[in-house]
Amino acid sequence: MTFRPGPPPPAPPRRGNAAAAAPLTDGEWHRMHPLTPLLKGGIFLIVILGYVLNSLRDQLVELFIPGGGGPQDDGDPVRYVYEHGVVGWVLLGVAVVLLVLLGLFTLSWRMHEFRVTGEIVEVRSGVVFRTNRKARLDRIQGINISRPLVPRIFGTAKLEIAQAGNDANVQLAYLGVRAADDLRQRILVLASGAKEDERQHDPGRASHGVLQDRVDEIFSPELDPAAVRATRIVKVHPGRLIASMLLSGTTVFILLAVAAMIVSVAVTDEYGILFGLFPAVVGAGGYYVRKFSRSLQYTIAETRDGIRIGFGLVSTSNETLPPGRIHAVSVAQPLLWRPFGWWDVRINRATNAGNGASNNQQVSSIVLPVGTAADVREVLDIILPGLVGTAVAGPSASREQLREGSSEAVDVVDDSLTTSGDRGGFVHSPGRAAWLRPLSFRRNGYRFVAGAVLLRLGAVWRSLVIVPLPRVQSVKVSQGPVERALRLASVHVQTVQGPVTPRVGALDARHAQQLWSDVATRAVEAAAADTSHRWREREARPGSGAHAAVPQTAGGVTTDRGPQAAPSTGTVPPGPWGDVPPPGAAR
Repeated sequence: MTFRPGPPPPAPPRRGNAAAAAPLTDGEWHRMHPLTPLLKGGIFLIVILGYVLNSLRDQLVELFIPGGGGPQDDGDPVRYVYEHGVVGWVLLGVAVVLLVLLGLFTLSWRMHEFRVTGEIVEVRSGVVFRTNRKARLDRIQGINISRPLVPRIFGTAKLEIAQAGNDANVQLAYLGVRAADDLRQRILVLASGAKEDERQHDPGRASHGVLQDRVDEIFSPELDPAAVRATRIVKVHPGRLIASMLLSGTTVFILLAVAAMIVSVAVTDEYGILFGLFPAVVGAGGYYVRKFSRSLQYTIAETRDGIRIGFGLVSTSNETLPPGRIHAVSVAQPLLWRPFGWWDVRINRATNAGNGASNNQQVSSIVLPVGTAADVREVLDIILPGLVGTAVAGPSASREQLREGSSEAVDVVDDSLTTSGDRGGFVHSPGRAAWLRPLSFRRNGYRFVAGAVLLRLGAVWRSLVIVPLPRVQSVKVSQGPVERALRLASVHVQTVQGPVTPRVGALDARHAQQLWSDVATRAVEAAAADTSHRWREREARPGSGAHAAVPQTAGGVTTDRGPQAAPSTGTVPPGPWGDVPPPGAAR
């Protein structure tokens, strides 16, 4: 039976001018940068070349300095080849091997193609074993562009499209730097549902020659406000970054280990123990250098296509997170940072690069490595409009209305970082919870804002967790034997896995049941009104700016308009913990 290829793929669907704006998004198959074989297989060739040069070292020295080559090694393969007169055959074999490797790399490059249509990004590769990956545009969790040192010198970059799931990312390695930036922007335009690509009208960057363009690309800032049309930019101060690294748990552990070794030497008079310090010092120094170099030039910016995070000194990386792809946000303050008023911001995302393609786990979880309360406010102003704005202002609201709709949530978070008790409208743990939370029972609590639920946790290590209601996966209530005896319970608002754990414990059992009921009900209603998967479709709807900026209700959810002692939805169910939830609660 003869294999007959199927019909050609249909043309990408047109959505205004955006679907056919650029050559790389025309639905046709395209190849990677011509230098891709060198960048992927060049390390192997460099190792071989290094071995040959090392073997020829003595011969080269002897050629220019007679008698300066030192003692000759009888087992030297190069000298053996030279003395037996087979140099020509060896060189011919080396040339054949190089040609075969070059042919294999070229064939692999020709078989590695990608295409972008109005619905998917598809990559196919492999010569003997073929692989095919597809990423739906409306399911993209983020697009990362990384530029390691060697590819950066050659003007290339690696583009990676993050998808939900393990080993689900789609990688394009390598593309030209300008092509990668342009492709990233146009993929986000297609995914957003926009009707027109504004970059069609851009004149583009002027060229100043190949050499000057390469120098400009190497030393250009990681985030160019003019190129990304950033409306807000938050930068991390290098001095504060160094101080925060020194005031970390890793530093405390190293100091304790050093102190223990010094005490051991003083007691036992065995100085050999000090040799154990050298690996620890080298490892700690490497850790701090890597973390510092990766965190330099750290910037967070708000763009039309989402949150843009960039960092790195030698090898740079930047990623754009579309709105609605953040499932939980944590604002935390370690104990050693409290005198300086510093905080960090972390997020949960529905992506896990299990294939080793992405080494940028920092950008996957940390949005703000260290910053003041004012920096946290700016970062939340960037993040929250895409998270809670739709639930407040409605699916047809403009970007400005979304920002106004999320201002209340940002105000509550800003005012609740250091509060305790019922201040800020939080429902906190009762006095009997001191048996389980002796230090944090008064700070432990929750409250609702429009489009999100807030969990206030910790007294020594403070944190405030924001969970957007449209991103809630499920709600879990648990009660152990000790909690049952104290009439307490814990609530876990479950989202995708990540560094943020939205769990509050030692609540009054009736309040825990009420939180479970309200989160389940509000999450369903908020998800029905969520349009973040097509975040720019609202711009093309007629009359989208005619709606009220912040309506009182959206999708049946009554918005909260200030501090309150308890959630407004439903009533506290009567009876003991095991009773049936109130009418209207999600089952």
